[in-house]
Amino acid sequence: MKFNVKHACLSAAFCLLTHPLLAADGILIVEKSTTGTTTRTSQAQIEKTRMRSESVGPNGTVIMTFDGTAEVMRTIDMQKKTYTEMTKADVERMSAQMAGAMAKMQQMQEQMKNMPPAARAQMEAMMKGRGMTMGAPAKTEYRKGGKGTVGKWSCDKYEGYQDNVKTSELCTVEAKTLGFTPADFQVTQQLSNFFKAMVPQGADQMFNVGTGAPQGYSGVPVRRTYTIGGRETVSELTDVSRQTFPDSLFAVPAGFTKQAFGAPPPPR
Repeated sequence: MKFNVKHACLSAAFCLLTHPLLAADGILIVEKSTTGTTTRTSQAQIEKTRMRSESVGPNGTVIMTFDGTAEVMRTIDMQKKTYTEMTKADVERMSAQMAGAMAKMQQMQEQMKNMPPAARAQMEAMMKGRGMTMGAPAKTEYRKGGKGTVGKWSCDKYEGYQDNVKTSELCTVEAKTLGFTPADFQVTQQLSNFFKAMVPQGADQMFNVGTGAPQGYSGVPVRRTYTIGGRETVSELTDVSRQTFPDSLFAVPAGFTKQAFGAPPPPR
């Protein structure tokens, strides 16, 4: 299953930090992601209990805000002047729907066991082409490699494998090198948990400060390379600064129209 909010949430959860400036409570982060010939830039403002991500791509600017206290995520389309809200109840409902879909897929898997090998292989290929997977997503196993360089940072490489197939690569630095602790990013971890039950296969793409376990790597990723559906995406941290943000930055712009979550977009 795919969700319109995926890229917005995934670009917010991927945010990091660099300069050891502790004068302000907020953190401004800039990141660049490239998939094929398409490059998307994003910036995020992160505070203790709220965060905002602004992603600019071929289809315009999309803003995501997350209120960690109320557990509400808003996705704002600046071009269409609309926004949607996703609550914890929405996530729980969609998680239940996905669990039902997974149960049906497991039934299909049992039925496929009785199919001729050629027909079974054809069915599996068709499902894989549609982004459907049988059973629970495989856990990523990280294996430490050599050294790398991202911007001005020397980093440690980790290769991620699922069922012994390489699917991702990280290059990390120690948190203290960037001037922060994991506590600075509690709200990003909260956002990751917010979506984990609904999009478990996206967990490896979301930002986490590695502590060895359970992440399987140590440090803060300053570059992430991952493959989804045969398409490789590379995301790199480019800049950061400590700032104080006004409340208005996290608010929905005046005059924007609220759409029901999950509703189709209005005709343009």
